[in-house]
Amino acid sequence: MDPSCPLCAAADSRECLLATKNAVAIFDAYPVSPGHALVVSKRHVAHLFELSVDEQRSLWALLPAVKKAIESRYSPAGYNIGVNVGIAAGQTVGHVHVHVIPRYEGDSDDPRGGVRWVLPARADYWSGRG
Repeated sequence: MDPSCPLCAAADSRECLLATKNAVAIFDAYPVSPGHALVVSKRHVAHLFELSVDEQRSLWALLPAVKKAIESRYSPAGYNIGVNVGIAAGQTVGHVHVHVIPRYEGDSDDPRGGVRWVLPARADYWSGRG
């Protein structure tokens, strides 16, 4: 872990939802919805593709248990799961993490397209405008 990294520090100081040998799940410090969690690699590397296959598996293997932990507190209606890899993709913290974002009925006027909205001009494929 890198003590100057906000996710390394958070993994040590924030409430830990779950942990494995290679990953830890914590709540996001700046949640976009109630229960927004992060699954963070224990090894400090910037990008998902720098992790070993076993480390990547550890991140994904935590998702069902993270979902269960979120549901026990917040009862969402759905989820968006996402990883930003690189500055061009919006990554602002140089440490691998998977966003687990609970979604709730009515939290968006039209949630169709979900993660496709990272590029708004191309998201709306169903109306022929995307």
